[in-house]
Amino acid sequence: MLKGKGAIVTGSLDGIGYAIATSLARQGCAVMLNGFGPDELIRERVAALRELGVDADYHGADISDAGQIEDLVSTANRRFGRVDILVNNAVTRCDALIEDLPPEKWSYALAVNLTAAYHLIRLTLPGMKQRNWGRIISLASIFGVEGTPRRTDYVVTKHGLVGMTKVVALECAGFDITCNALCPGLVDTPHIRRMIADRMASTGQTEAQATAAFLEPRQPSRRFVTPERVGALAAFLCSDEACDITGTPIPIDGGWQARA
Repeated sequence: MLKGKGAIVTGSLDGIGYAIATSLARQGCAVMLNGFGPDELIRERVAALRELGVDADYHGADISDAGQIEDLVSTANRRFGRVDILVNNAVTRCDALIEDLPPEKWSYALAVNLTAAYHLIRLTLPGMKQRNWGRIISLASIFGVEGTPRRTDYVVTKHGLVGMTKVVALECAGFDITCNALCPGLVDTPHIRRMIADRMASTGQTEAQATAAFLEPRQPSRRFVTPERVGALAAFLCSDEACDITGTPIPIDGGWQARA
């Protein structure tokens, strides 16, 4: 149980981020949500977590900005009295060949996907060390350990998160603080559904056919990883039972990496 703990989960209004936030809340953890979305959605998400019997709030920090990250962390510390769990989930990506990738898109991806994690870790780690307990999880994706065309910004920053994970884990080895990277394969998200819809439009395939064609060459399980299963794994990594799991990219990919 995580009763009495406080967490920040970036990019947590939907998808994997919200699933992780929900899993933590079910274990009794207070959660600070973050991300971009309409006011109605924000109210619904916060209310849903509070219905689980925990404190929950939202901070709209644009994590490409260091000053807003500092306010996010200080606000969470004031609200919960502590930040024991940090989940770096927010992400941006641009589909382009490297020579066509606009420099401003590259810089923005570095800021959101990688530099934000650095700032969030450096700001929350002192408190974790003082309390001799902490859990840091970064969503690195399968492309934190593999490459793919047209995703320079995504692949580079996700590999960077894996490297940061290893360094932080070693630096925290003398404390009860773990740092891990989760590497999901194909997750059933709105982004993936748009890709399947594009395939249906271009090939005339049914949804079932397009989904099967999309999954088969990548994920041997031939099914999507669900956000809820990623959330459950994240909650386990935050438990005391997982205290010896640290410094590693952990696959949750339906056998994808087994093909390597």
